[in-house]
Amino acid sequence: MGFFQKRINDFPTPYTVKAAVAEGGAETKLSMLVMGFGNIVHKQPAKGLVFLAVEAAYLLFMIVTGFQCIAMLPSLGSREQQEIWNESLQIYEYVQGDNSVLILLYGVATILLTVLMACAWSGALKSAYQAECLDKAGKHVKTFREDLKTLLHENVQKLLMTPSLVFIFGLTVLPLIFMICMAFTNYSRIDNHLVLFDWVGFANFAALSDSDSILGSTFWSVLAWTIIWAFFATFTNYIFGMILAIAINRKGTKAKGFWRFCFVLSCAVPSFVSLLIMRTMLQPNGAVNVLFRSLGWIGADSSLPFFTDPT
Repeated sequence: MGFFQKRINDFPTPYTVKAAVAEGGAETKLSMLVMGFGNIVHKQPAKGLVFLAVEAAYLLFMIVTGFQCIAMLPSLGSREQQEIWNESLQIYEYVQGDNSVLILLYGVATILLTVLMACAWSGALKSAYQAECLDKAGKHVKTFREDLKTLLHENVQKLLMTPSLVFIFGLTVLPLIFMICMAFTNYSRIDNHLVLFDWVGFANFAALSDSDSILGSTFWSVLAWTIIWAFFATFTNYIFGMILAIAINRKGTKAKGFWRFCFVLSCAVPSFVSLLIMRTMLQPNGAVNVLFRSLGWIGADSSLPFFTDPT
C-alpha cells in the first residue's frame, strides 16, 4: 500500500500557481495576461520586461506562422504541385504545392513550443506572486542582477541544465514525437505519398498484423533479426568482453599492452571503413558466403538471403 501513497514534497514553497490565482493581488492576476506586470509593479522592472519580451515574441510568432502551422495539422496539406505551360516563354512552370513533411514538423514544433511557453508562463506567475508577497511583507525584493548572481550559487542547476534541456528537446524529443506521428500517416514512396500524405489512424498498425502484406512480412522479419542481433551483441560484448578482460589482466598473460591495443584498434578505425569491409565480406562471393558454402550449410550456387546485395 505504501507504493500508492501520495508523495510528500521535500521542498515545499508557498509561491505556487494555485496560490497566485487564489491569493494574489490584482497585479499578480493581471500577470496571467501580461507576463511580468506583477514584477514591474513590485520593484523588478528588468525581470518583468524579460517576461514581457518572451510573451511578445511568442505571440508574434503565433500570429505570423504558428496558428497557420497548427491549423494545417489536421489535413497535412491538400494542394499538389502544379505544372503550368507558359505560352510566352514556351516552358513549363511549376507552382509549389503543400509539403506534408514540413507541415507535420512545423506543427509538432509549434505545439512543443507552446508547452514550453506554458512552463514559462507558470514561472512568470509564480515570480510575480513571490515579488508581491515579499514587497507587501516589507522584505527585500531581489533585483535582476541579484537574480543573475543566484545562477552561480543556489540556482546553479538551472544554469547548467538549461542548455542540455534545449538540445534534448530540439534534437531528441521533437524528432521522436515527429516520427511517432509519421506512423499514423500513409507516408510512402508508393502512390505519390512521399511529399503529400494524409492521416490514416491505426491502419498501419493493423497492416503489421497481416503477414501477407508487404509491410507485415517485412516488419516481422526485420524485428526478428533485430532481436537476434540485440541479444547476441549484448551477450558477446558483456560476457566475452569480461572473459577477455580477465584473461588479459591475469599475471601469466604476456604482452598485455599489445592485446589491449588490438581491442582498442577496432574503436579507432572509422565506421565507414568497417562498413565497407563488411559489405565486401557479405557479397554473394564474399568471405562469409564462401565459408558457409565450404561447410555445406548453403548450396554451391546460392547465398544467404539477408546477405544478398539488393542492387
